[in-house]
Amino acid sequence: MVATLSPDEAAQLISSGDVDVIDVRDESEWCTGHIPEARLVPLDQLRADPERALTRDKIIFVCAKGVRSLTAAKLAERLGKTTVYNLDGGTLAWSRAGLPLAVEQRAAA
Repeated sequence: MVATLSPDEAAQLISSGDVDVIDVRDESEWCTGHIPEARLVPLDQLRADPERALTRDKIIFVCAKGVRSLTAAKLAERLGKTTVYNLDGGTLAWSRAGLPLAVEQRAAA
């Protein structure tokens, strides 16, 4: 079963260092701000090659509001991952909870 985490619950779990945080938004959304410990695996990429993207069993999925990440979490669960979480409200809720977002700096052309 996919468990739902509040931003504060997710932050506590992430701070333990024992979880993979996967952001399933597209790259343009990622660049506007993401959970610092997360790695980007857009949902389409995850669907195309889930075995390559899902290297750990304990995973928190994140998106903007929690809808795409729930889709990703259900996919991981179908593939046999046993500890799967969805961040309720996504990065929007994370930010509203006062938790930090990392912003990628783009190199000047």
